[in-house]
Amino acid sequence: MGDSALMSDVLELEDVSVVREGRALVDQVSWSVKEGERWVILGPNGAGKTTLLNVASSYLFPSTGTATILGETLGKVDVFELRPRIGMAGIAMAEKLPKRQTVLQTVLTAAYGMTAGWHEDYEDVDEQRARAFLDRLGMSDYLDRKFGTLSEGERKRTLIARALMTDPELLLLDEPAAGLDLGGREDLVRRLGRLAKDPIAPSMIMVTHHVEEIAPGFTHVLMIRQGKVLAAGPLELELTSRNLSHCFGLPLIVEQNGDRWTAQGLPLS
Repeated sequence: MGDSALMSDVLELEDVSVVREGRALVDQVSWSVKEGERWVILGPNGAGKTTLLNVASSYLFPSTGTATILGETLGKVDVFELRPRIGMAGIAMAEKLPKRQTVLQTVLTAAYGMTAGWHEDYEDVDEQRARAFLDRLGMSDYLDRKFGTLSEGERKRTLIARALMTDPELLLLDEPAAGLDLGGREDLVRRLGRLAKDPIAPSMIMVTHHVEEIAPGFTHVLMIRQGKVLAAGPLELELTSRNLSHCFGLPLIVEQNGDRWTAQGLPLS
């Protein structure tokens, strides 16, 4: 594989396993994400979805196999130089952020690689960018609200704005719609859809359990069960009733309605 081919890969996993206490959380996964692709990782609880995302974020190293992120191979690169190039928004992140900071401060501090601390010398250009990202995510009315007082949906939207602040080449979303009510989910899916369709937005990988959460503009799906990849490729080809039934271990019917997906179990006879 020549250098030019490598350059276009945002993520390249080759036979990656992650073993903990003798159990493979991820089992010999080979997977490649090209620039500009929008991937969804689907699978049941405990399938290894978040483990895969943690490898993609450089916070977890493979036990065996090779992980190359944005052209840099884990184990041969200073992860602290690599990490600003990766945006991450997930449940774990929300726990680490100061609850007393405002929404605007929460997003601004990302540009400085800090989860805490506030200095008056933020550049105007940074503040303008923070406001623009928050506006895209429907958070303009919340700039001065304390992060700790936000609803689940408002937090999720703030975290996505924060993840975009460093102008990442890869954006990782860990169950962004978890815990949201129907209205909150639909609002978030629409906004993620706008982001996914934006040609200058970063490559994206999103973990979810629900096909209903797949935003318009997402292009590919990776299905994982018990640490093994069952299917990987374009949504239209791989998000089938057969694959999804296999993935979740019961008969499911998948339907595409416009640019959204639904799945339901077959009735018990």
